Order: sequence, then structure tokens, then C-alpha cells
Amino acid sequence: MTVEIDALVFDILGTLVDEPAGIRAAIRQAVPDADADELVDQWLGHVETEQRRIVAGDRPYAASDVLDREAAKTDALATAGRRMPPWSDTVEGLNRLAERFPLIGLSNASRTTLLRMNAHAGLRWHQALSAEEVRSYKPDPAVYELAVKVAGAPPERLLMVAAHAWDLRGAQSVGLRTAYVARPVGDPPSPADRFDFYAEDLLDLAAQLGERHA
Repeated sequence: MTVEIDALVFDILGTLVDEPAGIRAAIRQAVPDADADELVDQWLGHVETEQRRIVAGDRPYAASDVLDREAAKTDALATAGRRMPPWSDTVEGLNRLAERFPLIGLSNASRTTLLRMNAHAGLRWHQALSAEEVRSYKPDPAVYELAVKVAGAPPERLLMVAAHAWDLRGAQSVGLRTAYVARPVGDPPSPADRFDFYAEDLLDLAAQLGERHA
């Protein structure tokens, strides 16, 4: 079956940049004697928990900058989210895909963090969107609908690319096509998941899309 795609929509944290590595490096620089791995787990756990509470309506909306500051407990560490290293294939992969498709970034990161993170990691976009625009977080359908609205295309002609199966399930809930990209820090698919593409990295995804549209 031919899958017609008008644009690619990318998750960023974990999919294109190594979020734990960025936070770990910041912690080691600021607090050399700390258990960086434990603090990274606590940080990410706090942010994930609070985002879920916000989506569920159990907490008023707060931007990711606020959640990072709560997790970091110091202003010096709170901006670590703006300095995430890209995966080795990310920059080349985005460049290859951008030759054939419009690229949209769709992140739970705030607008400010997204700007700095994109610049630091050298990410190439045609449009970068923050969940802050709808005052919620993925997997709230409103976040994916933001990408559909901006793309101006039917959801079934957009391909959501992520290393997190929960993110792809959220995209499927509003009709987007899906592509899982394997990352060491991602959320692997379950046996029940059915995504349109499964890729080892962005270069593999670019090759698969090239074959489908040859």
C-alpha cells in the first residue's frame, strides 16, 4: 500500500537529541560530586509526572521551563534542557529528509527552550512547534492537532516520527501516520502496536521513504 505523505512531524526530546546525556553533562559540570545518573532519573521522572498531571487536569498548566526548574532546584541547572546533544545521525538525517518533505518539530519543550535547543543541536526545521501553544503536553490530542492545523493537510498525510511508542499512539489518536525510530532512551513499541514505519535511525527512515516514493 502506498502511503502519501505531505509533511513529517518530529518529536525532539529523545528522538532527535539525547535528553538524559544533556542533563547529565549539566549536573556533572555544576555538581561534580553528585550521583548524576540518579539525579537525571529524578529530573525526568518529575517532569513526566507533572506533565501527566497537567494533561489529566490535576494541575494548572505550567511551561516546561517551570517543570525543569522544579526538578533542577537551581537556576544554574534549570536551563540544561537547552543544551541537548543530537544523536549522531540526526543532522544528516534531517537534511536528507528536508530535501523531499517539509519538516515540522513538535515538542513538549517550551518555546524558549525549543529555540535554544534547536540552535545548540543544529536541527533543521521548516517549522518548530511547542506544546506551549495549546497549554498542554503530548499525548493530549490538542498538541498533535496543532501540527495538523499548521501543516494545512489531512492528518493521514502527515507522518509522526518518534522514539516513544506512547507519543506515536497519541498521534494515531488524531489520524496521523506513524514512524518509530529506535533510540536507547526511547519507549519501544509493544506487541500490540502497529506503526507505518520502523526504522533503525533517521537515515534508515529516509531510505525507506525514498523507496516508498520512488
